[in-house]
Amino acid sequence: MTPPQRQRRDPAPEPPKPQEGEVRNPERMYVVAGPDGERAELDLVTLIVARAADPPPTASPEQAALLRLCAAPLSVAELSAYLSLPFSAMGVLLTELLTADLVTARSPIVRQALPDRSLLEAVMNGLQRL
Repeated sequence: MTPPQRQRRDPAPEPPKPQEGEVRNPERMYVVAGPDGERAELDLVTLIVARAADPPPTASPEQAALLRLCAAPLSVAELSAYLSLPFSAMGVLLTELLTADLVTARSPIVRQALPDRSLLEAVMNGLQRL
């Protein structure tokens, strides 16, 4: 015995079928590059900081989430992990935000050479004498 099949009260209309010879392109969900096709020069360690506290109302959900995360400096790798987006998608989002002046990008602060060991020993000996 087969169970009874439920029928919808208001069935959804079917999309029109393409006629012969007509080619329909699927709708693009997201543009992969900006209008000029160029992307910002970003590394995984580039630090991103939001310029404004709140995202503008025209921002997409991904851009709004990215702007909220960037209240403090975060690297592109961290943003990619927090938003579960690949680096290529992060590059596109960040390029759009950089061109709109909503975020700033800067290279990480690199430490200079380590201080001389003899200087550290002299400071340590001086502190021990106190």
